Amino acid sequence: MILYNGKIYTLDNKQIVQAVKIKRDRIIKTGTNSEILSMKEPNELVIDLRNKTVLPGFNDSHMHLYGFGKHLDTVNLLKVTSVSDIIEEGRKFIEERNIPPYQWIQGRGWNQDYFQDNKRYPTKADLDKISTNHPIIFYRVCGHIAVVNSKALEVCNINENTKQVDGGEFNYELGIFQEKALNLITDKIPKPTVTEIKATLIKALTYANSKGLTSIQSDDLSHAGSFKDVLQAYHELHDEEKLTCRIYEQCLLSKSELATFLDLGYKTGVGDYLFKIGPLKILSDGTLGARTAALRKPYNDNPNTKGMLCYAETELEDFLHYAHENGMQIAIHCIGDYALDVVLKSFAKLPRLENRRHGIVHCQITDYELIERMKKFHLCAYIQPIFLNYDLHIVEDRVGKTLATTSYAFKTLLNQGIYIALGTDCPVELINPLPNIYCAVTRSDLEGFPKYGWNPQEKLSTFEAVYAYTMGSAYTEFQESIKGSITENKLADLVVLAEDLFNVSEHDIKDIEVLMTIMGGEIVYNNYF
Repeated sequence: MILYNGKIYTLDNKQIVQAVKIKRDRIIKTGTNSEILSMKEPNELVIDLRNKTVLPGFNDSHMHLYGFGKHLDTVNLLKVTSVSDIIEEGRKFIEERNIPPYQWIQGRGWNQDYFQDNKRYPTKADLDKISTNHPIIFYRVCGHIAVVNSKALEVCNINENTKQVDGGEFNYELGIFQEKALNLITDKIPKPTVTEIKATLIKALTYANSKGLTSIQSDDLSHAGSFKDVLQAYHELHDEEKLTCRIYEQCLLSKSELATFLDLGYKTGVGDYLFKIGPLKILSDGTLGARTAALRKPYNDNPNTKGMLCYAETELEDFLHYAHENGMQIAIHCIGDYALDVVLKSFAKLPRLENRRHGIVHCQITDYELIERMKKFHLCAYIQPIFLNYDLHIVEDRVGKTLATTSYAFKTLLNQGIYIALGTDCPVELINPLPNIYCAVTRSDLEGFPKYGWNPQEKLSTFEAVYAYTMGSAYTEFQESIKGSITENKLADLVVLAEDLFNVSEHDIKDIEVLMTIMGGEIVYNNYF
């Protein structure tokens, strides 16, 4: 395959070329139109880019591919603006799909801060208005809180005498479950078969390709029952040549599950360029929107809580040490500053941290001292600039103006020499990389507020954001030598864009259309010809 007459940003020393030759799954050469066209072979596909822009394929550094696929088949609550809307969407879903009684109804996406009337959580009583014959669970957009109806409590054998759960909590009367207490519900929901998992993943992969993604670092293992079933689904898709994105699996496992996982011969790096085992994923706290992120001081807008840790400090230290000594890279969810402080204390007790590429997922509420400690321990930062679309409206209310000023500190992380990798946490946010890059560059919400950006000193340049979405993400996979740039002998993973994001208004970046996605020298999405 030859692509020519384009504006090809290689990200290799900021070089821009006109053309590229691909053979099988590799980039053979980049150069001028005449250089590359002179290498044309008989019957070779030659594509005139007509001055369109080409980048390395995007690599989402943290999302939930299976969860996104399931989201496409459940009640979509992303656009609801009231509890009444939730009730209406639930009723409509059951009626339109003619779902029989006793079958679970799942949904995700509500956010009480977007409600136009009473900004409260929906409750058991609200969901009972949808149905008392179907067990229902509706997750908040973050996935760390959910509300269930009476039938769900009945099916799960939960009552007034059910004990609380370490690392989580629930309110029986309201039907609201947080963090690890969610397992009381999710463990009782029927699990999909391997065939069903595969179908869900294929649906999500197809959509991801349409947005220019060729690599995904996906947290899936806890989302479909047994982690063995999820791994089997991926292995079968790999062998059937149906993986249209390269997967680096972020493995959310308990310590006992990790022991089984290791006994089966899995650890970071096992696999090939299509499917590879990545880091152990650990949750250390909750989310800012739900006020479950663990803060050092009480929430500014709710002094009765500081959020919650998912593990006791000694338990976390033991878990990290076990994973580290057994060859696992570690990616740990930290949103609150207290959670990050506790995690950094645990990392301080681990030996030989150089080039282990452990990392902090989200890395939202920080101060400069915490960031300096991250650098000391050679940690990466998996960041989601798209979170600013919502969080810039609440962060000062949640943590106060002073701490907010040093949070979501993307430029500071970069200036400290910390490797950053961009992702979306989809389905928490939309999978599309372009709005994510837009938020990194403008630090505005998707409506353009504030005009000059929130904490604008932390803006990334467009090049820095794109680099973090390609080479930065490849670095967190230990694969920067084989992908992430359009370089000779690297994997032929590219995306063709309708416009040049380096030469349009910053506020237009989010609307740029993906025309074509190429993974391993094969066109996996085509809206160009």
